[in-house]
Amino acid sequence: MLQDKEIKKILIEDKIVTESQFKKLALAAKKEKKDLETYIIENKTIDETDLYQKYALAHDYKFIELKEHAIRQDILNLVPEPIALNHEIIAFDADKETVKLATLDPGDLQTQEFIKKKTGLNVDVYQTTPSQFRKVFKQYHKSLQTEFENLTTQVEGAGEDDKLKLEELASDLPVVRIIDSMLEYAIFQEASDIHIEPAADQVDVRMRVDGILRNIMTLPKQIQPGLIARIKILSNLKLDEHRLPQDGRFKIETEEYKISFRVSIIPVFDGEKAVMRLLNESASILTLEQLGFQKLAFEKVKRNIEKPHGMILVTGPTGSGKTTTLYTILNVLNTPEVNITTVEDPIEYRMPRINQSQVNHKIGYTFAAGLRAFLRQDPDIILVGEIRDTETAEISVNAAMTGHLLLSTLHTNDAPTALPRLHEMDIPSFLVATTANVIIGQRLVRRICMNCIYSYKLEKEDMKEIEYQFDIKELLQILSDVGSISSTKTNLSSLLFYKGKGCNKCNNTGYKGRIGIYEVLEVDNEISDLIIKKATADDLKKVAIKKGMITMSQDGFIKAKNGITTIEEILRVTQE
Repeated sequence: MLQDKEIKKILIEDKIVTESQFKKLALAAKKEKKDLETYIIENKTIDETDLYQKYALAHDYKFIELKEHAIRQDILNLVPEPIALNHEIIAFDADKETVKLATLDPGDLQTQEFIKKKTGLNVDVYQTTPSQFRKVFKQYHKSLQTEFENLTTQVEGAGEDDKLKLEELASDLPVVRIIDSMLEYAIFQEASDIHIEPAADQVDVRMRVDGILRNIMTLPKQIQPGLIARIKILSNLKLDEHRLPQDGRFKIETEEYKISFRVSIIPVFDGEKAVMRLLNESASILTLEQLGFQKLAFEKVKRNIEKPHGMILVTGPTGSGKTTTLYTILNVLNTPEVNITTVEDPIEYRMPRINQSQVNHKIGYTFAAGLRAFLRQDPDIILVGEIRDTETAEISVNAAMTGHLLLSTLHTNDAPTALPRLHEMDIPSFLVATTANVIIGQRLVRRICMNCIYSYKLEKEDMKEIEYQFDIKELLQILSDVGSISSTKTNLSSLLFYKGKGCNKCNNTGYKGRIGIYEVLEVDNEISDLIIKKATADDLKKVAIKKGMITMSQDGFIKAKNGITTIEEILRVTQE
């Protein structure tokens, strides 16, 4: 929809209304709880086509009336349905060199570039109206519905016939097209996961983008067996196994990207649910500076990764970016003078000169088994994907104690909790105290979209929430220490914070991309003494804070003040 200022400009410059009449229209729209565009079109102040023609003319866009065009199905399908829906763009004509696109946002160059690469054709972009776009968009559903009617409904039994029927379903054109569109869209949106979830009378497709699950499409129930069968074929899984969970993988490789899909299929009440995790193998490794550490935390990390032995642990829940942090550190350490080996589940990044090994529980090749074997290969640096049991913890600590630098992850809520957790795994406290170098606790928060960022001041309700979560005096001191504010006497309510309004670049979320928030606990003599005395995580945290450790939530608040993320994001990911 057009912004109010755009509508105002059109209406007043074309002398359709006066300034005072426009104010009345805006007030009336607000009173009826309608957006201005809907209100003036319903009120017949201006015709929708006239409004969008004038908008196109003002911005030097070409305009198209789609109702005058009969669109062929093969041309419509040049733009996958989820991209058409989410980016309000469709193909209405094409020849051997060019595809003509009708859109509600001709300024969305990213989507146009994607379609250009996908089709291999030049793009010719036209402005259209919302009602004409919606009318043409219905053709996707009419087309698919006709094709769905030819598909076999729920397949019963688990014999050989069932397998043949499923193979037939998986190769049906609409099924192939839906899966292809789904995967393309997930790659385009930089999604981390795709969820295909069967319900009683439909199939829901959701994607996790920047850590948040979003609904993408809803499909008819009868296509469910075909979708799951198609994914099983891609992942080389058993087609006729419906009762047990299955895990597999496949890869999509083009000139632009190399994406690995980890597939998990489990039986649920209404069928089989499939989750695909996307790993971008062509993504470049970040530098330590790009991860987003504050200056003091960065210095602690840099100082400790230069030590020849000991443990570097990264903690946080699943999907908090721990592996990215470890590989960033490995990238710094990866020189011809050292032998680096890793044992992972799965291998998420490929790096030159590093000996990477993947665990395989089916044949007994666990983290512990891999680690034990690698110690016989003269390693200098070892990465263990995760310490999740006593055996792995014992071998890791012994490796760190005998002259190796060991990097690994633990599932704890913060950095101080990692130390007592090792003790709970029956690791003697004196060994933890002498081998742990540094513990990094982290979460991922969404970045504000730089295309639609705006500033605001905190309201009373915001202040109450912050006062409940933070010590304001301590917070102002930290903001002053890192240079985000000039004085600790500053009133929090007078400070500017930032949000994203929502635009086509960020799918109207106000966020684009993610960054880490961290707390870095360095194990020095004082912390070592506390570990030997079996101090609690709270005691360790208090001492670490006294020694200058910035907590994750405080680090997040600094980033919110600096316009990188929002206060809402920090509260969302740090609330316990």
